[in-house]
Amino acid sequence: MSPEEDTSHSSSSSSSSSPPHTSHFIGRKEDIIKSGRVTKLVNGCRDVLVLYHQEQFYAMDMHCYHAGGALQNGDIEEFNGQLCIVCPWHKYKITLEEGEGLYQAVDDPTAKPLRTHWRSKGVKQRIHKVTEVNGDVFVTLNDSSEAIESDVYQTEKYRTLFQKNQPKPRPRK
Repeated sequence: MSPEEDTSHSSSSSSSSSPPHTSHFIGRKEDIIKSGRVTKLVNGCRDVLVLYHQEQFYAMDMHCYHAGGALQNGDIEEFNGQLCIVCPWHKYKITLEEGEGLYQAVDDPTAKPLRTHWRSKGVKQRIHKVTEVNGDVFVTLNDSSEAIESDVYQTEKYRTLFQKNQPKPRPRK
């Protein structure tokens, strides 16, 4: 695969010889692949998580739509045939491709054995577009005017609150 070829998921990325003018540099492709995930404050206003999983790039708001959990610490698992990041705080499942919240539904709680199936809560997490150009990875923010629940954690108020509540590193003895 040449450096110009797209190595990202088709719905969240594209390939070109130059990045879109509204895109933001995230890092070198090999560095992101090595780490598996990076976080970045993009455009001075949006905390974004960029993931590399199964040879695909994905980007989404860094804080979980439910309670602001740090998605960069979440496991990636497959549910109902869809790759999801699992929020480490409350185990909410968010699809990497669309940002949908998934949950297990029960149609008849009196049935024995209990039968559950996966359902979507709809799009809850803002997903952003990833582009790889000549070994550099860029994100273009999803600027849809439709409110998405993860937007709540993208204000300066919440950013400051999260930074204050981060555990302080302990000095080594």
